[in-house]
Amino acid sequence: MPAETDIRNAIGAALRAVADPDRAPRQQAYMQSQMPFLGVAVPQCRRIVAAAFRAHPLPDADAWEVAILWLWRQAAFREERYAAIELLTLPPCSHWLEPRRVPLIEELVVTGAWWDYVDAIAGHAMGAMLAAHPQPTKTLLRGWARSHNVWKRRTAILAQLRSKQATDRKLLADVIEPSIGERDLFLRKGIGWALREFSKADPDWVMEFIATHSDLSGLSRREALKHVERRRR
Repeated sequence: MPAETDIRNAIGAALRAVADPDRAPRQQAYMQSQMPFLGVAVPQCRRIVAAAFRAHPLPDADAWEVAILWLWRQAAFREERYAAIELLTLPPCSHWLEPRRVPLIEELVVTGAWWDYVDAIAGHAMGAMLAAHPQPTKTLLRGWARSHNVWKRRTAILAQLRSKQATDRKLLADVIEPSIGERDLFLRKGIGWALREFSKADPDWVMEFIATHSDLSGLSRREALKHVERRRR
């Protein structure tokens, strides 16, 4: 049996073994999800994927992609899609996150189309690709920042969420600016979140960015300044 079949079967069985039918409806309601939940917490899901990978290591990037796409496309429960994202972002697999895997990431972002999926993909998978392959990934993110698809835009905005001092300031400005005039809640909150996280590393840059972008929405501005305001108290 191929390794990708072994790992996806192991993940599916383990998720169902710890399912909590009392928790599941609350998760589904909170996430406003049409897809039902099993009632498995995210940390549990993370441990299950890591254990399955240790037991059934994947031989190469192609097998890894096949396993991710099967979990994603065949998912009957939302946690199976969470498991696909956990496998995508699993540290031992980070060297497989390279530009030729962009179609994989794009499928998850576009078909997932909700913040719980997209934020994990942006901050972890796209962030790792950016760190390892900066030039092609920067070009990609600048393109996504102008996409008609809200979730590709949000991915571009949040890709440097974990970069701290290594954040490329020009790139951050370039991916935020096309969405400043958009009214979409997820873009406005995404802008504020990206700026707030970077304010922990460089509050002066964030303050300057806000000062020179008077068209920034009130929501983005408030979110961006939360950490700065706490430091002033």
